[in-house]
Amino acid sequence: MSDDLTIRLLAKLQGVADHYDGLLGQMNDPAVASNPAQSVAIMKELGKLRRLVDPYKTFCKVQQQFDETRLLLDDKSQDREMRALAEQEAAELRKQHDAMLEDLKEAIVTDTDADIESVIMEIRAGTGGDEAALFCRDLYEMYLRFCERRGLKVEVLDQSGSDLGGLKEVILTIKGAQVYRMLGYEGGGHRVQRVPETEAQGRIHTSAATVAVLPEPEEVNIEINWETEVEEFVSRAGGPGGQNVNKVSSAIRLVHKATGITVNMRDEKSQHKNRAKARRILLTRVYDHFQSQKNAARDSARKTMIGSGDRSERIRTYNFPQNRCTDHRIGLDLYSLDRIMQGDLDALIRALQTHDKQQRLESLTA
Repeated sequence: MSDDLTIRLLAKLQGVADHYDGLLGQMNDPAVASNPAQSVAIMKELGKLRRLVDPYKTFCKVQQQFDETRLLLDDKSQDREMRALAEQEAAELRKQHDAMLEDLKEAIVTDTDADIESVIMEIRAGTGGDEAALFCRDLYEMYLRFCERRGLKVEVLDQSGSDLGGLKEVILTIKGAQVYRMLGYEGGGHRVQRVPETEAQGRIHTSAATVAVLPEPEEVNIEINWETEVEEFVSRAGGPGGQNVNKVSSAIRLVHKATGITVNMRDEKSQHKNRAKARRILLTRVYDHFQSQKNAARDSARKTMIGSGDRSERIRTYNFPQNRCTDHRIGLDLYSLDRIMQGDLDALIRALQTHDKQQRLESLTA
């Protein structure tokens, strides 16, 4: 990061610190203190800002100490022993200064993402028929193994199987610290190149699946009137599951009138449970829809950044004959596909995070 970008970044952080101090001042205002709703809102904002402000203020103290030490070094009147001590202190402060600056860079570009500790992941088979469904299942199992390694909690909300044991689609909720920071880059088109289980001639086929990762914030500022804004259709679930599935109208289909967003849920035998799951997914999708609109101007200025989650964008190829995984967004080839399919996504995620961090910093300070 250039000195110019560092200066602009620190100026931005100073602006955040000034805003934080202004909010503290508001808390001392009797008018605010007598308004519980306003007080709670300010306290919540202070809590979020503190993650940036506290380390920034500590950084400023270290920077001040470093500047004072450098002044001692520039003072020709100091004796040799004093200059030696100052040089040692300056080296230690420089190391501390640089480490804290890197932490601040990381914090400011991931601050919003750090709030999200729950996501809904949707994996769907694309072109390729039965092989695409088998690939969808493989991706699902890959993410399950990754989540197990990282201690993330996974719940299957809905899934639809294929005749050969694959998955046409699966919808999961994944919870845990930093979950969106880790899995937020997985949204998009995933392509596989391999000899399918159904191929008798040993020819390599290309199939595809799509992945969406939708943030599920604790507080979704979207209110839906389920009676007037959503159409609900009830039907028999169909498919495997025994007599109950075929005789009881438990499947739920919800349509959000304003956006046309549709959710189908038939995983549970209980109509009540299917409705609750469908509403949860619909709420997340509607939130994501309006957030996308809200961020349209920002996204147009950040087209080069990764993690857009656009399903039409091919983000990754899994080439089994070469044991190669290629992430097309950053031009990364890893010849460890066997480990990646076992859930070892760490190298991929680190590379994506590093690239995204630099892109965001440049956009943030532009």
